[in-house]
Formats: sequence, structure tokens, C-alpha cells
Amino acid sequence: MVEAKWKRLPLNSNYAVAYAVKDSDVDVVAAYPITPQTTVVEKISEFIANGELNAEIIHVESEHSALSAVVGAAAAGARVFTATSSQGLELMHEILHIASGMRLPIVMTIATRALSAPISIWCDYSDVMNARDASWITLFASTAQEVYDSVIQAYRIAEDQRVLLPVMVAYDGYLMSHT
Repeated sequence: MVEAKWKRLPLNSNYAVAYAVKDSDVDVVAAYPITPQTTVVEKISEFIANGELNAEIIHVESEHSALSAVVGAAAAGARVFTATSSQGLELMHEILHIASGMRLPIVMTIATRALSAPISIWCDYSDVMNARDASWITLFASTAQEVYDSVIQAYRIAEDQRVLLPVMVAYDGYLMSHT
């Protein structure tokens, strides 16, 4: 009998996302930094640089390009990931419908943040609510453990041949993301 060795890590939700992406063995990551999700892709970049994750990271010029890049990679058969928040999700909006219409198994996390009016750094779900009719499955997490588990579940759901839809995992920006 093989005994499992578990290591408890005290993580904020952004790092929980990064560890879940690493544990899901993704092939391609494309993201543009936006507060409060920036540390997600920074940690994933660190995993790639240290050889802990064998993946390609695509540095893009905007969130629109990030989602476009993972759409292309997913269409080619890669396991993909991206992350965003607030105005970044709004910039991706056009591509959300392309991803779901093509039934691509994309996983994206959203560290939720209020939309600008004028500018707000506070958490609310107005960014995700604008995407609710884009035919993405949306999972909401309320703890870092739920974030980690939901990202792994998102791949299982999105890649299921009976589903084949993109999945986003949303969690409170600031309150859960990096505080």
C-alpha cells in the first residue's frame, strides 16, 4: 500500500489557482495582468521558469488577445488556461461567445472586481454578471480550497465529451485573491 504524503499550504486564492493549474498540467497559458488577478499568472510563470510546469506562456497585449490565444490553442487540442478581472473580462466579451460557440474546453478564473464607474478596486460581481449569457459554465468559490478544487473540476467538466463548454471560476477579488 502506497501512503499518500500531503503537504498543507496556506495559500490565498490567487496562489490556489496557480497550484491547481500546475496540478492540472496545462499546456498553454495566456493572460494579461490586471489587478487583482496578476499574482495568478506571476506564480504560474514562476512554475514554468522553475521547470515545475511544462507549459507555454503567451505574453499578450490585452485581455482580448489572451482569450483569443487560448481559443486558438484549445482548438488545436491544447489544455489551456487564462485569468482576468473586471474591465479585462469586459474586453474579452466578444471572444467569450466564440469560445462557447466553438464548444472549446477553456478554463478561466475571475478574481471579481467592480466595473469602472469611475474606477473601483473593490470586489463585486458586476464583471461576471455581464458574462452570464455567454454560454460559459460559471462556478463560484468562497474559500481558497474551493477555488483550488473548482479549477480542477472545471477541467473535468469542460473536457467531458457530453459538455464541451468553457468554464470560468469566480471568486472575490481582494478579499480572497491576494489578501
